[in-house]
Amino acid sequence: MAQHRYLYRFEDGMDSADWQPIDDVVMGGVSLSQLAAGAEDTGVFSGVLSLARGGGFASVRTRPRRLDLSAFVGLEIRVRGDGKRYQLRLRTDPGFDGVAYQVAFNAARDAWQTLRFPFEAFSPTFRGRRVPNAPALDPGQIHTLGFLIGDKQAGPFRLEIDWLRAYSPLAEPG
Repeated sequence: MAQHRYLYRFEDGMDSADWQPIDDVVMGGVSLSQLAAGAEDTGVFSGVLSLARGGGFASVRTRPRRLDLSAFVGLEIRVRGDGKRYQLRLRTDPGFDGVAYQVAFNAARDAWQTLRFPFEAFSPTFRGRRVPNAPALDPGQIHTLGFLIGDKQAGPFRLEIDWLRAYSPLAEPG
């Protein structure tokens, strides 16, 4: 069995059509974000988070496609950030809305870091609120991956992503 499965390696180029922004404009806010190719063969999630008009989140996610990650125990990401707090989000339903499974992380300012998240660390939420009776995340039914910034962190933000991969029980970190 493979120890890793790369889901996105931005060094291989980036199809910006594969990632779509979903910001608080869907509820009247004015935050804006995008995921675009970076200068160092990376993907860059960036924009401006605004708390105006009841807003307060910016996100990007992949277009729905089923990923069977049942042979793996979690996800790893290599990121360089701005010192802000982000979420890695997974969805098991190909629809636009519904339960998202999330894990939060602090992105070190101007330093590359590899972060590892076991699937059991992802919490079910719906529109920012925990869903206590939701089933556990099924890694065999993941349809979208995404990043979100919220938590009243108004202002510009920038999260650079080198890669995102699934890891097996035998994989060494990093």
